[in-house]
Amino acid sequence: MSKTLRGGVIGAGVFGTYHARQYARLEGVDFIGVLDPHPERAAGLAMPLGGRAFAQMDEFLEAVDVVTVASPAPFHAEQALAAVKAGKSVYIEKPIAIDVAKAQAVADEAARRGAVVACGHQERVLFQVMGLFDIPARPLRLEAVRHGTPSERSLDVSVVLDLMIHDLDLALSLSAAEPVTAEGEGTIVRSGSWDTARSEVTFDDGFTAIFDVSRQAEARERTMKVVYPSGELEIDFLTRAFRNTTGFTLDPDFAETPAARDTLGASIEGFLAAVRGEAPRPIVTAAEAIRALDLALAVEQGLEQIG
Repeated sequence: MSKTLRGGVIGAGVFGTYHARQYARLEGVDFIGVLDPHPERAAGLAMPLGGRAFAQMDEFLEAVDVVTVASPAPFHAEQALAAVKAGKSVYIEKPIAIDVAKAQAVADEAARRGAVVACGHQERVLFQVMGLFDIPARPLRLEAVRHGTPSERSLDVSVVLDLMIHDLDLALSLSAAEPVTAEGEGTIVRSGSWDTARSEVTFDDGFTAIFDVSRQAEARERTMKVVYPSGELEIDFLTRAFRNTTGFTLDPDFAETPAARDTLGASIEGFLAAVRGEAPRPIVTAAEAIRALDLALAVEQGLEQIG
């Protein structure tokens, strides 16, 4: 029988709530509690789920085997590094960090200690269940739109690290080529950083990807078009529907699969399976998350202010 893992969450916000509920419901996991600088918030989340609030990192890490880091992005690297130094495997919400060197330090320390590091780019799950990773052809072009309405969430990072990084990761997952240029334009509306951005990234094999993101839109929109030599694939991430003229077989009923219905749950289960040695890797590894972060930072550097 697989070992029961003691799970804990750093961060009592929206994403911390999602992760705590997953640990509380999954078989083979004992939900231990939540670490947050606001004890009342930690208790308000943890106690109804059978856990407890923690105020000190050392005490928290002594009580758990696996950790989700769901705090604000600027704290991801510091908190994940503390966890892996304590020998704990870590699931880090995206972005893995806001600095590549610090993210790499987490990955290196985890490798030294035999810990697993996973990152929360959950829409990889959708690509898996659709069968998109089984297409034996490289894409020629990708166009992604990800618009969200104004929110107070994640204003401590740019819209590139908040929203675009999802699609950057998906583009990287579809192509083995390396990005070589990133150019675009954006606007700063209310956060002090980029709130809208449009970027064109070119790869060394000629693959071109265009990303259009906003957190100031009037309505949500999350779509992607991938062009192959044989045809096009258009995906609507909100309705979980697609149109496919590529000639390659994809699962038209993917949205009804348990993994597509709960991508976070599938992603966490993949992480736990890797921790137990039941899977060779989590759905998104630290190296893949660092690659997405590196491209996101290159996109930020290539943006020019408009308006």
